[in-house]
Amino acid sequence: MKILKVIFWTLWRIWFYILMGVPIIIMSPLLILTIISEKTYPQFFRLARVWAKIILFGMGFYYTVKREQKFVKGESYMLVANHTSMTDIMLMLIISKNPFVFVGKKELVKIPVFGFFYKRTCILVDRESSKSRFEVFQRAQARLHQGLSICIFPEGGVPDDENVLLDEFKDGAFRLAIEHQIPIVPMTFPDNKKRFSFTFFSGTPGLMRARVHHFIETKGLTLDDKKQLKERTREVIYQQLLQFQKRKA
Repeated sequence: MKILKVIFWTLWRIWFYILMGVPIIIMSPLLILTIISEKTYPQFFRLARVWAKIILFGMGFYYTVKREQKFVKGESYMLVANHTSMTDIMLMLIISKNPFVFVGKKELVKIPVFGFFYKRTCILVDRESSKSRFEVFQRAQARLHQGLSICIFPEGGVPDDENVLLDEFKDGAFRLAIEHQIPIVPMTFPDNKKRFSFTFFSGTPGLMRARVHHFIETKGLTLDDKKQLKERTREVIYQQLLQFQKRKA
């Protein structure tokens, strides 16, 4: 039985990367046209949402999204969520119809095909470089000025300790939100780690739930309020994760 599981997981993981790459290759003429200029990014974003749905449904995942508050078309937001899986990217793309730009780790550039477009459409960060973090901040500001939203997973990566439910949050998302006076949108993804974690021999098809919480306004806040805003946002997501755990138990 264990051998069968290992074979399934191996083939399933390979299938995931096929699903990531093949739709991009098929759509590449349109994708290339939409990344030539930053003005056509909203068109690229629509194609990215189609790509995300292909991957999730192709992997046997289905999702439900419960919204405590809805996005307003044309408004900019700071999207934040807990981070445990590569599928967090796909689920986030499905949740928001408002075009947004990911701030993500540069290592994903190495993924064949996907990395080509990832590098040209996302804001890449080298977490070991203070210069990189400053450049990320500048690029994010520019995208917000263009009327787009930003998505940051504020844990700064996946927690190293498997037993940690939610890691501490970094400051970047909250500083940007305050400086641009845009709402924070906390989201909780309770199932993505179980469905498709970064551990190779793990995961199963099934339900992915998402909770979009009430937005946290930043109007009138200053950078002196950054720590409190960060802690408030983290607490919303953390408490929701605890509730999901209790229901499962």
